[in-house]
Amino acid sequence: MTKKPLLHLVFGGRVDDPQGLDFSHCDEIDIVGIYPSNAKAMEAWRGASQARVDEADIKYVIVHLHRLFDPETDTTTDD
Repeated sequence: MTKKPLLHLVFGGRVDDPQGLDFSHCDEIDIVGIYPSNAKAMEAWRGASQARVDEADIKYVIVHLHRLFDPETDTTTDD
């Protein structure tokens, strides 16, 4: 049986407070992509974050889309 991908969305943008998740310009959100594993999403997140490291008010995040579809998804086995 083929293991189903656990989808992860990576996006970022300008935030009001770098410690929070209140994106201040939602019309300017940078959608990096959707990835089939946490490892691939982390790689994309790291690249996007490092590219904008000098901009303290820009933040990138990973959203575990698979949790929205199936809240019981076990993320400990996600590669």
